[in-house]
Amino acid sequence: MSDNPKPNRSMLHRGRVLRVEWVTPGMARVVLGGESLQGFAAGQYTDHYVKLIFPLEEVQYPEPFDISAIRRELPREQWPKTRTYTVRGWDPEAVELSVDFVHHGESGLAGPWAAKVKPGEEIYFSGPGGGYSPSAEADWHLFIGDESALPAIGASLEALPSGAVAKAFIEVSGPEEEQEIRTPADADISWLHRGERQIGDALQEAVSASDFPAGTVHAFVHGEAHFVKALRHHLRIERGLASDQLSISGYWRRGADEDGWQSSKSEWNRDVADPPA
Repeated sequence: MSDNPKPNRSMLHRGRVLRVEWVTPGMARVVLGGESLQGFAAGQYTDHYVKLIFPLEEVQYPEPFDISAIRRELPREQWPKTRTYTVRGWDPEAVELSVDFVHHGESGLAGPWAAKVKPGEEIYFSGPGGGYSPSAEADWHLFIGDESALPAIGASLEALPSGAVAKAFIEVSGPEEEQEIRTPADADISWLHRGERQIGDALQEAVSASDFPAGTVHAFVHGEAHFVKALRHHLRIERGLASDQLSISGYWRRGADEDGWQSSKSEWNRDVADPPA
């Protein structure tokens, strides 16, 4: 059992930007602090996430800011936009929360915000949620993901104990997007460079061709929905993994923003679910 307090996914926080660090040319790390974060609690899971809240510029919101009241009293088209991001790091002593953002120029909402935000600016967010941490009972650990899953994969590798065995397959756009991940585990980390290929193709090829260590594996497979679905089939059907050995989630879907993806995610979850016994 963990000694960490149970996270409250609905708890609202107001974070103040302390600094922005460019981890790679395409990934910005925003470090948040402030008095509101005194009530933040993370550490139970390595895939903790927060929901960042982006008010619409043309809408005047009531003070104090109350997202529940806004959704209750304002029409849906005036609700703030929300974007879900993984907690890359939480330092309760320094009261600092680190969140990594993939940046694709001016496209999207959160990426451009992270690239332009200045120290002292504030943002509301709720959380944390989460549900995965590497199982201590597994003989080895498997991590598969694209840039969107890299924060959780990095946090998971760092949380593994000395002597743990792990294989990680991480797809990024090119060699400039590789990151240093320090882990006490015996970890074999494969960086796959996408180039001009479809996202996830390199991951599917590498995982399918890989020799797995002996023993029981605990697998974390997250990222773009299409390749996650394909790799789930590979791991369940071709590799024979049981469903409880897998943490599977489509973080996003190509061709859709988060609003569109979330509206269709329940259907995707049904598609990848195990059939009834």
